[in-house]
Amino acid sequence: MAFVKDMLRMWAHSWKRFISIAMITLLGVAVLTGIYAGCRDAFRSTDRFFDAQGLHDVQVLSTAGLSNGDIAALRKVNGVAKVQAERSQEVTFDLDGRKSATMQEISTNGIDQPYLQEGRMPKKAGEIAVTRKFIRDSGKRIGSRLTVTPESASSDTSDTNDTNGADGTNETNGTDEAPSFPTKLTIVGVVLDPQNLSNPDGYSAMTSFRSTATTDYTFFAPSDGVTGTLYTSATLLVKGAAAESTFDESYENTVKQVTDRIDGTVKTDRQKARRQELLDAGNKKIADARAEADKKFADAQSQIDANRQQFNQQVDQIVSMQAGAAAAGAAANGANAGAAAAAGATTPQLDETTRETMRETIIAASPELTQAKQQLDQAQSQLNEQKASTEQTLKTKENELKTSIPQVRWYVQDRQSLGGFSALKSDLDSIQSLGNAFPIVFLLVAVMMSLTAMARMVEEDRSLIGTYVGLGYGRLAVASRYLLFALLACLIGGGLGLIAGFLGIPAFLLVVLQGMYVMPGLRLEYDWLYGSLGIALFVVGVLAATIYACVQEMRQTPAALMRPKAPRAGSRILLERIRPVWNRIGFLGKVTARNIFRFKSRLIMTVGGVAGCTALIVCGLAINDTVADLGIKQYRDIYQYDLMVVSDDSDASAMRTKVASDGRVTSSLDVRIESGDLTVAGSGDGDSGKAGSSGSESIQLVAVPEKHLSDLGEMVTLQPVSSGILGTSGVGKTGSLKLDDDGVIVAQSAASALGVKAGSKVRLTNGDGVQATAKVSAVNRNLIGSDVYVSETYYAKLFDSKDAKNTKNSKSSEDSEALTWNAMLAKLSGSDTSQTDYAESLEEDSSVMKAVSCAHMADSFKFDLMGAVVALIVALAGGLALVVLFTLANTNVSERVREMATLKVLGFFDREVHHYVNREMMILTVMGVILGLPLGRLVGGMLTMALNMPSLYFEVEVKPLSYVIAAVATMAFALLVQLFVNPVLDRIDPISSLKSVE
Repeated sequence: MAFVKDMLRMWAHSWKRFISIAMITLLGVAVLTGIYAGCRDAFRSTDRFFDAQGLHDVQVLSTAGLSNGDIAALRKVNGVAKVQAERSQEVTFDLDGRKSATMQEISTNGIDQPYLQEGRMPKKAGEIAVTRKFIRDSGKRIGSRLTVTPESASSDTSDTNDTNGADGTNETNGTDEAPSFPTKLTIVGVVLDPQNLSNPDGYSAMTSFRSTATTDYTFFAPSDGVTGTLYTSATLLVKGAAAESTFDESYENTVKQVTDRIDGTVKTDRQKARRQELLDAGNKKIADARAEADKKFADAQSQIDANRQQFNQQVDQIVSMQAGAAAAGAAANGANAGAAAAAGATTPQLDETTRETMRETIIAASPELTQAKQQLDQAQSQLNEQKASTEQTLKTKENELKTSIPQVRWYVQDRQSLGGFSALKSDLDSIQSLGNAFPIVFLLVAVMMSLTAMARMVEEDRSLIGTYVGLGYGRLAVASRYLLFALLACLIGGGLGLIAGFLGIPAFLLVVLQGMYVMPGLRLEYDWLYGSLGIALFVVGVLAATIYACVQEMRQTPAALMRPKAPRAGSRILLERIRPVWNRIGFLGKVTARNIFRFKSRLIMTVGGVAGCTALIVCGLAINDTVADLGIKQYRDIYQYDLMVVSDDSDASAMRTKVASDGRVTSSLDVRIESGDLTVAGSGDGDSGKAGSSGSESIQLVAVPEKHLSDLGEMVTLQPVSSGILGTSGVGKTGSLKLDDDGVIVAQSAASALGVKAGSKVRLTNGDGVQATAKVSAVNRNLIGSDVYVSETYYAKLFDSKDAKNTKNSKSSEDSEALTWNAMLAKLSGSDTSQTDYAESLEEDSSVMKAVSCAHMADSFKFDLMGAVVALIVALAGGLALVVLFTLANTNVSERVREMATLKVLGFFDREVHHYVNREMMILTVMGVILGLPLGRLVGGMLTMALNMPSLYFEVEVKPLSYVIAAVATMAFALLVQLFVNPVLDRIDPISSLKSVE
């Protein structure tokens, strides 16, 4: 019992060490669990939401649309739970200018169900549910009416113009029809699209840019009133996928098994079958056209023949009359009247030559007959020409049918192809990577501080330890005094850290996350396993340090332990050997130098602890500086143009006329902008339709006119980059990069995320959904957005093929020779404010779809999530620095109580004693700061390299002010600690402290 009481008294006496270990553990466990818990809560709530709304696991698209046969084939694939055939249609409407939307049929079997936020779901034809983004932009509300106009090029691939009525290349078969939706609409509900959780008022809405291939809004309509038997896409749910977390590798493996089956069997067979359907439909159309033409030609020929017969009868009658008259006249000149009478009663028999001569004479003598014969001959000639022309046309169609119908392509995509899904996953993964890295530093510092504190605690009690061992107590029992002390401190600190880690930090992060994404049903959850392991990790580290300290002392005999520890032998330090310097240092300065460098362990612990804390602060500030400069670097340095204007293809000419007439443009470059995807090409066939894998990135495809390739460098800073180390990259000379016809230039933001470099092969998907394998000629410096620049000639080589003539929104063969330049990059005159106002005014024009001011983007760009995480990390690092300095300062004082007492006996005043002790701590702190500043830059560079986010590249930037802030903050913490240490020094009693321990 006395042993226990003594142990409790010893614990109470060492309350400062207890608090230090508990605080370090609290901070470490909070960092370890907090960021992880916040991301995990977001992951789990999103996964539950996806499962509840039936977000598809796989989506199948086709360049020729999907038929009932395709849907039936997909249902037979092993592992497919449900299949939904989807119908959609792109429409336009007037909302302060021309806007576009996708009319989406609501699934009837629970796949991709919109989440109702207000009102009710549409049930009748003409009723729709809209997103909150549309409500915000339009000012409409539930009950408002809207009239839309279907776009001329339907969202379905088969809904194209029928040329000449006999070309089967643009029709799928005789029965399939493209989807058609009602045009008179009434808003009955506000919903959240499960495929896009972006908050319309958050970061993504401010910085996103939609090109011409993406509609502005999505309207959800019931099946009632929707017609058409051809499907835009097919969405699938995979068996067992709902039981896995959508963000885990196990889910990806489950879905991949099904996509591989589709790619391996169904895809190839159905592509061939679909093309055969197109061929059969084309042949049938040609045969029908020939039959119809033959019938028309036969009717026309019959009419001509009837008219010609009537004409011939009329001429023959005249010939007969003239022949009879001639015969009667000849008989009248004869001798006998009876013979004349007989001759008059009998028609003379004419030979064919004579009759034909008379016919021609009669026709020539009569203008009416001549005109009638010419009309009959002309009609016959025209009919013959038409018959020959039609037959030639049909034969040409027959010959061209197989070559004009492209191979049907299927594209099998998983959830990674959804921009909202991939952005959320990448954001959370990047933040979680920070949460995985920083606790390592906290754990190392905790072990170092625990070793320092417990080693001093054990050393103070060495005589007592020797007494207990001498009395027969086991070394383990004696060591348990310190092990239980450290364990209790870790458990209490860890418990408080779990509260902060699973409640405080996640609540803070989720508030920021909800400003970027809409996540219904979000709640905080506790992970018993991870929380327990988090505490156990710090318990093991601190106990290991305590065991090491105990072993170091208890390996001696009890007699040696009960005797005072021999003072450390004197030795020269390196500075003493530099005589010119050493001789000019005062007495107290020499004492300070010896105290600092003679005690190596204290030097390493103090400098290492301060350096670690300073590095954490610098690292946090480095990430903050990097993010803060993204907008300015991109929109003022890389983008040299001031304005980007985009229009619909049909309004491109009007848009350019409008901008030119305003007189604000000093120079401009016409380009074509489309949204698409960039996928790292696999080792297989470049035409493989597999998309949406982890190696995919949404891009902005910019096609540049062949005659103006050199002008691109005046609008965009072209600098080749190469991968570096520690977050750096090698940047080439400005202007050394040129766009040519040998490949595409890929933005650094996309290249970094996908591991693409110059010479790589990538698969590009343009705005029409056409895929092509392209060569990367260079990687251009780019921080925000994923631009891919391509020349007009190379674009035509990639996409202007037969595949492009039968795909979604594709141009007809007559128009495919020239691109429509639907966008303009322009430099403007005037201030930043006037440029921003001008861009806003352009968006009100009906011919302009989007106008982006670089000045506005540079000023408004921000990344709230990363800023919040950085602020959290800097705050925790500052707290750790304060605890570390407090622990080291108190340990330093407890080690040197007799020394301080001696100084007081020698006549040192309290202020002089303060200065004597604090000067050493300040010098050690300065040394730690000097070491921690470059270390923080090093760690910051390594962390930013791990932050691969969609359309963002973090070019590491640490401003001089950040170094100053980190250094000043650490020194300020050191000064603050002095305020706590000075009273301890004042309470040292010289008499009691100098009593012999023997």
